Amino acid sequence: MATIIPLQKIPDLSLILPQQSEEHMNYRLFNRPGSGGFVVEAALALAETPFELQEFESKPGTPLPEDFRATNPWGQVPVLLLPDGTTMTEAAAILIHLAAAFPDKGLGPVPGTSAHAKFLRWLVFASVNLYEAVLRRGYPFRYTTDPGGYKALGAAANTRLKDGLAVLDTAVAPGPFLLGEQMSLADIYFAMLFTWYHGQIEAPHLVAMKDGVKAHTMVGPIWRRHFGDR
Repeated sequence: MATIIPLQKIPDLSLILPQQSEEHMNYRLFNRPGSGGFVVEAALALAETPFELQEFESKPGTPLPEDFRATNPWGQVPVLLLPDGTTMTEAAAILIHLAAAFPDKGLGPVPGTSAHAKFLRWLVFASVNLYEAVLRRGYPFRYTTDPGGYKALGAAANTRLKDGLAVLDTAVAPGPFLLGEQMSLADIYFAMLFTWYHGQIEAPHLVAMKDGVKAHTMVGPIWRRHFGDR
């Protein structure tokens, strides 16, 4: 179960985070509604491990407070603090770690198997190509110094996202999930990226996969909190 703590600024983590002995520390997830930390929140819920969800109230596409760079120098969410105090960033990396940390929860396939190779291939593909396209569209000022180029950059990024989703739709076939009947963290990640696409696209396998993710008894409520009925 998550303990939700709304945040606007993070000037000093020691003033915000409850002090706990190392053996009693929980996971701590920094995110904001509608952002990539949705999938990490879903993963922690599926792992059935206690965690604190600390949310900014700002909207995706707007900069986070400069103070947050003390937690993540790259100034992005999600950030996951592990129970031993280790900091993790990058949603795909966090998912791979959590799948390995909770092998009995079925979050991903067994390492060293062909299924795990497929899981890693498409998770990294989505991170490098699809997630990056979403960032280019949402934060064009990071990719050009010419404000006049923001619109064209965003349009090109959305086209790139569409092309990547088409490739991913083929990879998911015949479905309903990437690895067949068993949903993994990769599917939740793909569903998030798919719902961020703006426009029309023919992707029947991704549609079915997203419907399966939204219908999941544990993931569905988290989805609706972040994305509503999208």
